[in-house]
Amino acid sequence: MPRHRWTTLARHLAEAVPAVLLAAMFLSFIVQVFMRYVMNDPVGWTVEVCVISWLWILLWGQSVAAREEDEIRFDIVYGSVSPRTRRVFRALFAIFLVVVYAVSLPALWDFVTFMRVQKTSYLDIRFNWVYSIALVFSAVTILRYVRILWTALTGREEAAAGPEVAARKDFSE
Repeated sequence: MPRHRWTTLARHLAEAVPAVLLAAMFLSFIVQVFMRYVMNDPVGWTVEVCVISWLWILLWGQSVAAREEDEIRFDIVYGSVSPRTRRVFRALFAIFLVVVYAVSLPALWDFVTFMRVQKTSYLDIRFNWVYSIALVFSAVTILRYVRILWTALTGREEAAAGPEVAARKDFSE
């Protein structure tokens, strides 16, 4: 299988994870409503499924499944400055985020590994498994912003910045 097909398959699988988790969250919510209001016998495990699913949807989705052009930005200043200044902005912001996430990574690791001593109330899942997505989020975010830094330093920021930069370029011509 060619490399392009592997990366396309990996992207589709990464995007499927939040969709599956959202379906699990929705079904759990429906079960909870049914059990509480129809059967008059509420169940607690559905709340745990919803909370864990939501945590994983947010952190997996933002770190692994989301592309940079999918992010919402308030970029009035960024869009009004020269391409060189945009590169400086991107580089400085990337350096800032890489440093923040890299400095916090050991403490996050300690927290996640410490949480193996506790389990969820109903599903009996160890909390280190629940919170392990935070480690994935931090590691992937560091890698993403190292790549953004590299593209800013090498002058390839327009290709990495997504369609909004290309659209501004096309609009201004």
